[in-house]
Amino acid sequence: MNLHDWIDELCDILDLDEADIDEGLVLDLARVVAHAVERPAAPVTSYLLGLAAGRQGAGQEGVEALAARAQVLAESWQRPAGAKDPDDVDDPIPDDSGVDHVGEAFER
Repeated sequence: MNLHDWIDELCDILDLDEADIDEGLVLDLARVVAHAVERPAAPVTSYLLGLAAGRQGAGQEGVEALAARAQVLAESWQRPAGAKDPDDVDDPIPDDSGVDHVGEAFER
């Protein structure tokens, strides 16, 4: 089973029209939020985007506008001073280590 199969099945049980789903938009927003804010914020943001779109009766353009507003907020989000980059939590080599390739860390 792949992502599109999952979306098809999920839309069926949630009684949603699959044509209304723009998974690329949601995945792009989730990626930005996970990187700029923190990983757990990505699914919460996706949920809140859907909730807001549903409550507002937003069509595709409305969903895109809501997602754009959320993305602007995420991109301008400031982490507290000294906070670790959330992408580095599970990385063997932090982004700011000066190592360009994972293999280089083991060659040193």
